[in-house]
Amino acid sequence: MKKEKTLTLKTLTKGSVWDIQENDVFRLWESAMKDAEMRENMNHYLDILKSAFDIEELTIDKPVVKKKYEARGFKVGPVRVNDDTKVKWAVKKRPIMRITDLTYENIRHISAAKLIEVLDRNFGGGWDSISQSIKDIIESGFDISTTTLPQDRLHKAGGMYDKKVKDGFEVLEIPKGTWVEAIFAKEKPEMEKPHMRYDNEEDEPDEELTDNNATRDDYDDDGDDFDEDKLTEESYRTTFETDPEDLTLDAVDTAEDDEGF
Repeated sequence: MKKEKTLTLKTLTKGSVWDIQENDVFRLWESAMKDAEMRENMNHYLDILKSAFDIEELTIDKPVVKKKYEARGFKVGPVRVNDDTKVKWAVKKRPIMRITDLTYENIRHISAAKLIEVLDRNFGGGWDSISQSIKDIIESGFDISTTTLPQDRLHKAGGMYDKKVKDGFEVLEIPKGTWVEAIFAKEKPEMEKPHMRYDNEEDEPDEELTDNNATRDDYDDDGDDFDEDKLTEESYRTTFETDPEDLTLDAVDTAEDDEGF
């Protein structure tokens, strides 16, 4: 059985720092102060901690000040800054409340349910109202799909909504008059790599897709039958797009080559 490495400030990153809590900050800092080598780089480790925590030094060490910080959700405790000096820190994990709080470092440290909560708090306009940079962050950690249907059709048995929920997706519904936009989110496995784009489409052939307007999800498990109902309901994307004019030019070039024989 593989033994897990002990977490220290030296091994902490701006990604893994989101896994620890306020009490861990005090414990890790105290341990690091016992290491002479690490003490020379404490500003670096402090920057990592501050990427996920609000850390304030109490300039006035009085009980009333401590209580005010604690009322705001801070943990207050002593830390050593050198051999002779101790100060008190107020430490609080940065909340992820708005979509602008999402980063590549913290996106894999929240659940799909938390993501839906954040989206619901910031929305109104739907998925397309989010900037592309934020979408890229979200999609680096979650599988996202959307559909917009009349309200009375959204929850149809066997439809996209029903299938996604059974497959473990969390869903956010955004009313748009008599229609509803549904946004589905599910955490991606850690080992999954981002889809690599190719300059030449022929470098990544996809023989399973026989219809230019369909994805693999539009076929059944055997890959034989096309689900027309699913196609009309789902918001889908085509991995590769082909310009009809390119096909025409290819055909002309081929004809000219044939005449040369």
